[in-house]
Parts: sequence; structure tokens; C-alpha cells
Amino acid sequence: MNCILLPPNTSIISEPTQVKHVKEVLKAQVGDSLTIAQMGGNIGKATITQMTNNEVHLTDVTLDKKPPAKLDLTVVLALPRPKVLRRLIMDMTSLGVNKLIIVNSYRTQKSYWQSPLLEHIDEFVFEGLQQAIDTVPLVVELKKRFKPFVEDEFPALVGNAVIAHPYASQSWKNYLDVAKSKSNYKESMPKVLCIGAEGGWIDYEVDLLCKHGCTAVSLGERILRTETVVNVLLGHWLEVPFRN
Repeated sequence: MNCILLPPNTSIISEPTQVKHVKEVLKAQVGDSLTIAQMGGNIGKATITQMTNNEVHLTDVTLDKKPPAKLDLTVVLALPRPKVLRRLIMDMTSLGVNKLIIVNSYRTQKSYWQSPLLEHIDEFVFEGLQQAIDTVPLVVELKKRFKPFVEDEFPALVGNAVIAHPYASQSWKNYLDVAKSKSNYKESMPKVLCIGAEGGWIDYEVDLLCKHGCTAVSLGERILRTETVVNVLLGHWLEVPFRN
């Protein structure tokens, strides 16, 4: 973690993982300065005044830096294996994605929805925030019924939408080239990315999403891991001033 994220109006670090990180990783002592942040607030510094077995007390708390802006982007993700989901949530939080909508898909195993890891999504977001030195959480929604979500809710999502599909006739590079050629480049870029889990989307899912506003794009003939697709696609948002 690159900062210690605290609840509002708190100057004591008491969360066990954070206390352990301060003592064993940072090897901080009384009088040392820490990078801290307030959930939903600003980022800054504080000085350690006291350390006990379970707490680290802070003083001279100065929160004078705003958190980094979020990407103007929603990711629709078919639920992958729970352990993969943990890494993806942390990565998307660190990269600044605004909203993540996790949906069911034909290739999503039913047992994934019963995983206890789904009850710890807030913890994964928290880890991602501390990694990126951010304070504004990624919004995560779960949609267990694919067809009703696409037909009833998906069209209301703001902006252009893209679905990653290895058999699409248009490449992601070509899509970007067309967008970059327009004067309103920012508005031409998609605001929604739809990414399948391991095995990808089936044709029915691709067709339904495209029917409701998606453009299918391919990253090439290779079948990539979900994490690779996420990082390749999101990398383009980090190259341009495309934030709120």
C-alpha cells in the first residue's frame, strides 16, 4: 500500500493490516511522517506520535491534495473466477475506472456467484485505493440476469460502448484510429467497455449487446486472459486527457 486510507475524522490507525504495514513494511517509528488519505476526501501527510501493539496515533494531519480524477468509464465484466475478480477489481480501482458492473454470462460457472469472495468486494476496492493513493471508491454493481440487464438497463448507460470479441471484423486499433481522426476525440471514445470472462462471450451475448448499442472490436486472433484484455483496453485511457 502506498498510502494509509482512514475513515473520516480519524487520526488513529487501528486496522490490523495497516498497523502491520506501518510497523513491518515501512518500519516507521514515532516522529516519522506517513502518507495518509481520508476515505472520500483528500490526501496528505501525518506524523506518528505514539505506537502501541494495536494502534498508531497520528498528529499534524494535513490533507491538502485532491484525489486523482476518475476515468469517465464504465466496465461491464462477465463474472470470472473469483480469484481473478479480486485482481481485476484492484487493478480497475488503481487505474481509476468509475464504475464496474459484474454480469452473468453463459460461460460463467454458477458456483462463482456463491463464492464468499463476492462478500469482500469492498476490501478489494480498498486495497486498490491504497495502491493508487486514491480516496474515491470504484462503484461495483452485480447483475445476475444477463438478458434483463442488457435490455432494460444497458441502453441507459451514457456514451458509446465497445465489446471485446476476438472474432469481430473491426480491430480495436482501427476503432481508435477513427476516433482519433475526429475533432471531438474525447466524445468519440467509448464510455462503456464490455469484457468477457475466460472463454469470452458467446455469439448470442455479443449479438444482444451490439443490438443495444455496442460496437464489437477485436484485439487480434489470440485468445487473451481477462486481465490482459482489461489492461490493454484501459491503457488507452491513460495515454490521453480523458478524465472527468
